[in-house]
Amino acid sequence: MFVRVKSTPNSPRKSVQIVESVRDGEKVKQRIVRHVGIAMDDQELEQLKILAEHIKSKIEDERSPLLFPPEKLAKIALDSKKQKDEDLFVNLKELKEEQRTIVGIHDIYGKIYQELGFDSILPQKTGELLRNIVMARIANPSSKRASVIDLEQNFGISLNLDRVYRMMDKLDETACKNIRKNTFRTTCELFDDKIDVVFVDATTLYFESFTEDTLKKNGYSKDLKFNQPQVLLALLVTKQGLPIGYEVFPGSTYEGNMLLPLLEKLKEEHAIDKLIFVADSAMFNEKNLTLLEEAGYEYIVGARLRNLPKDLKDEVVNISQYTTSSQHDDATISLRELTHNNRRLIISHSTKRARKDAHDRNEAVEKLRKKIGKNKNPAQLISNYGYKKFLKVKGESSVSLDEEKLNEAAKWDGLHGVITNSETLESKEILAQYRGLWQVEESFRITKHDLKVRPIFHWTPERVQTHIAICFMAFTCVRNLEYRAVLQYKKMSPEAIRKALIGVQTSILRHLNGNRYAIPSDVSQEARKLYQIVGKKYSTTPYRVK
Repeated sequence: MFVRVKSTPNSPRKSVQIVESVRDGEKVKQRIVRHVGIAMDDQELEQLKILAEHIKSKIEDERSPLLFPPEKLAKIALDSKKQKDEDLFVNLKELKEEQRTIVGIHDIYGKIYQELGFDSILPQKTGELLRNIVMARIANPSSKRASVIDLEQNFGISLNLDRVYRMMDKLDETACKNIRKNTFRTTCELFDDKIDVVFVDATTLYFESFTEDTLKKNGYSKDLKFNQPQVLLALLVTKQGLPIGYEVFPGSTYEGNMLLPLLEKLKEEHAIDKLIFVADSAMFNEKNLTLLEEAGYEYIVGARLRNLPKDLKDEVVNISQYTTSSQHDDATISLRELTHNNRRLIISHSTKRARKDAHDRNEAVEKLRKKIGKNKNPAQLISNYGYKKFLKVKGESSVSLDEEKLNEAAKWDGLHGVITNSETLESKEILAQYRGLWQVEESFRITKHDLKVRPIFHWTPERVQTHIAICFMAFTCVRNLEYRAVLQYKKMSPEAIRKALIGVQTSILRHLNGNRYAIPSDVSQEARKLYQIVGKKYSTTPYRVK
């Protein structure tokens, strides 16, 4: 079995296929095992070839006997091809629908789950419980109790809630470490071990509780729930948004202090040679940067330009010294490189961003002018979280806008900077890498919105860690399929994929004589394509369930 690239005459299109040689009499022919996708340029071709090698290795693994037992329903469907046609000759009036089951989620995400090696995290029976809970998290994220109910009502899978909780207790630190290892290994395979840039960010996850312990701690909340305990979740992803790893810290941990322990754990668990870490300005402090340098890491972090020394700030706002980097109809990008504490400080100025900054500030100032015009009482102008009632204003006072500060603020419109210790990358490339941080932000949106990792209803530190591990497994499956869909079909959001697969259902009909028959639903074009992407066939032919 090997990967083949076929060119189209007089066209840049190149088809990437997985083929194998088969003997037909005395001749040996090549049979297409899987059509992976069509590349329109060299970059797409390289990505598809790497993906094809990954798929090929998984197909070869699946051909090992008893390594990956098929789904029960899928096996029945395959066996049905051997049935005689008369098995399906029944009186329709004597049939009654007994059950309607969603099969798309388990078919497709179950295959991705298997390829990620997650089915080997726990022993078989316990592992099956874990797999179903992860599938439920992808399909309809909710509490474990609600997931058990949903699996029985909509997926035809009956689980015991107490057994689910016991399964969670077996998902210990060793199992979580293996989850991270499998995720890292699969991501490396998809990029031919050429991961050179990692994006790092952190967020807070709150609890429906007011009791702290060793993990749940009050701290700075990004959800503005300062009176509720939380944990700090750090996430590492590639520039394509595929996860590499994660770590959970006590909720009181300062975001800037978690970077080095996170990177050291990543280095400990994986044989990392050289990576450039990209993070936002929350990581920008002298202690962090020095520790990273001492550990031998390269980094690109957002710079807090207004906190720089005065002489350096004067240089930053001097736009006349910038060099034009690129020019478009609606924006001109200019760059300048300075030195700060023997590190490279790279600043960009965008006319488009400057217009937006000025518009946002003018809009806010105009609202403030109207407030001042209506009420001269300073207490009425103070933003607060309910503490204004404790203020007392004595004597006469006047409120006005500080025009000097407004003019000073305008100097910073359109400016953005990063600090780096990289000596090899050009300024343009460094800024381009930093802009890739949106991948982590989108990843947190998926975990919080699509997979509903918060709020967390578990109380013990061990169960909290397990809940986050399950969410991370679901997130890894979602991102993996999303990446493959982009390469082999088109861009589809996790929600669009979920909806397409939820629509793949099978009705189980029971005859008066006790026989059962399965009628697969018709499916959308997107669902059919997702089946093709993971190498599974979908048939709408009814069959008898034996």
